Amino acid sequence: MGKTKVAIICGGKSSEHEISCISASGVLAAIDRNLFDVELIGITKSGKWLYLPEDTTFKISNGVLPQIPDSGVGVSITSDGLVVEGKKLEIDVAFPILHGPYGEDGTIQGLFEMIQLRYVGSGVLASAVSMDKSYAKPIFTAAGLKVAPGIVVTNSQTNLPDSLSYPLFVKPARSGSSRGTTKVKKSEQLKLAIDAALEFDSKVIIEQAISGREIECAVLESEGKLIVSPVGQIVISDKYEFYDFQAKYLDDSMKLIFPSDLPTGVEAMFQQNALTAFKSAGCEGLARIDFFYSDKGELIINEINTMPGFTPTSVYPKLMEKLGISYQKLITTLIQTARSRSIKITR
Repeated sequence: MGKTKVAIICGGKSSEHEISCISASGVLAAIDRNLFDVELIGITKSGKWLYLPEDTTFKISNGVLPQIPDSGVGVSITSDGLVVEGKKLEIDVAFPILHGPYGEDGTIQGLFEMIQLRYVGSGVLASAVSMDKSYAKPIFTAAGLKVAPGIVVTNSQTNLPDSLSYPLFVKPARSGSSRGTTKVKKSEQLKLAIDAALEFDSKVIIEQAISGREIECAVLESEGKLIVSPVGQIVISDKYEFYDFQAKYLDDSMKLIFPSDLPTGVEAMFQQNALTAFKSAGCEGLARIDFFYSDKGELIINEINTMPGFTPTSVYPKLMEKLGISYQKLITTLIQTARSRSIKITR
């Protein structure tokens, strides 16, 4: 059997375009060339699909984030697959390293289903509900998981219910990397925060701020089984109110630690909750599940990321590394899992 042909797809129309490019660069550098042949496809911010040289590198330079160039060799999407300059790309598996809307929300997954192309990660429905926190939260609640109290609004003319008290988090229902998210400490700030979130989405979640630790857990599907990582804790510099875009990507102020002081049995409970969340949303391939461990000892699920940040130093690969699964092995497993799936009409 020859090498598997993998299309790494990055960029995209979302506000996480640049982070997608950085994730893709990590995968390009680490993918096992003995097993895989790679085609690199970039989606511009305007939505054009371009065929990129395989030796393209994306990195943050002097604080400037990388992005897909505006022009180049176009990629056509046909019922037969992906076509470049009249020639079909013989792709076995697509690896869409796309974060946020138009990549992690079920839209591109639907496109792959239509052209019968196997792909890494969750299917249409799991991607869509995981991306939209207003749909994910009722699913988590139905599965017995605890969520932060909150409401969904579509404009800034809103009255808070008595059950919510400051501080609050205001965030777009369908955005990632904390873009458009604000911590609100008093009522005068609320309208501004909602308007900021509405720039990223037509639906906004107002949620009770949870005082406690941010805990992350990774799930990986391999050979029909689910592997769950040890839990990690996000520790950020005191200069940040919360784990926002700047803290995540631009100034190395976040550390992932593996807490040794959790009460007996709590880590196992987080791992079980991560598996419950993964299954309840119908996820496949991989996901990073984000929790809060409140000061009262509650385990509260925040969200599922179906295509988490994927640089070698991102949280998801670091959590898996703790299990002895290297970055390269992780990439191999994800592609092999995608390759072994049968193509269905919908998933």
